[in-house]
Amino acid sequence: MSAEVFVYRGSLVENRHRVSLALWGPEGLVAYGGDPGRVAYLRSSAKPFQALALYLTGAVERFGLTEEEVALATASHDGTPRHVEVAARFLGKLGLGPEHLACGVHPPFSREARAALEAQGLRPTPLHHNCSGKHAGMLAAALALGAPADGYHLPDHPVQRLNLATLEALSGARPGLATDGCSVPTFALPLARAARAFFLLADPGRAPEAYRTPLLRVREAMRRHPDLVAGPGSVDTLLMERLPVVAKRGADGYYGLALLEGPRGPLGVALKVEDGATQAREVAVVALLRVLGLEPGETPWDRPPVRNHRGLEVGHWEARLNLVWV
Repeated sequence: MSAEVFVYRGSLVENRHRVSLALWGPEGLVAYGGDPGRVAYLRSSAKPFQALALYLTGAVERFGLTEEEVALATASHDGTPRHVEVAARFLGKLGLGPEHLACGVHPPFSREARAALEAQGLRPTPLHHNCSGKHAGMLAAALALGAPADGYHLPDHPVQRLNLATLEALSGARPGLATDGCSVPTFALPLARAARAFFLLADPGRAPEAYRTPLLRVREAMRRHPDLVAGPGSVDTLLMERLPVVAKRGADGYYGLALLEGPRGPLGVALKVEDGATQAREVAVVALLRVLGLEPGETPWDRPPVRNHRGLEVGHWEARLNLVWV
């Protein structure tokens, strides 16, 4: 069955975004839309599983990392002053600085943070990069392993081999690899297999024993600090503030969800907008949660308007998710 997001201009559909998604529960695949076997890169939606290395290596204990720093390791953050402060503190505990981050530099996602930098005549640093917390986490894991910090982002580094093994264990499939936007490996999996990993994040007691406590602790860090996982007004933060979920956006139309509870019990979700459209992703995710009986309240992604340059409403976005229940 089809799962799509439509963009109307007036009464006609101007654009259509195809969506594939998979839902995984205790007995396996629960439901799907589009192609649940579609292989897609998780991109930043993999960050909760990459952050498990902080516990698997003992880095949390060795460096005295707080829940805030663990949450930032899972983040695609907006580059606000709070995000930058936590990232700097994280690196300081490792005896490292922004120059050790291999993520590169981009302006903050937050318009306010970007405007503040410009007003002060300042340039963004690697700390403003949305992945700076993930990279700090990888550096912490490398040092805890006794591995070199140099080259921590390369596929053959012990930290990256650990991350690959972790996602394979949780998904039940061997991920494909490519290079992400921030220069670390990104993982490709069938959506159903990625949904299995998110199900285990929702219900860690069903995971292999070595991962149960790390999954629980990463999950709780994200749930207790949703503002650090994304930022004010971001879809991840809003959903985790309002619902019993772990929500994690990924680039190019990817989204992962761990539903801790709901009418159908714990579930894992992996969703991909096939043309990579970001706004279509948000519209699809909020619509899916409503289909599953979870009500986030009013959000900016419920039938959002299409406006012209004068601010006039000339159309709207609308998701139609026709799921197949297994």
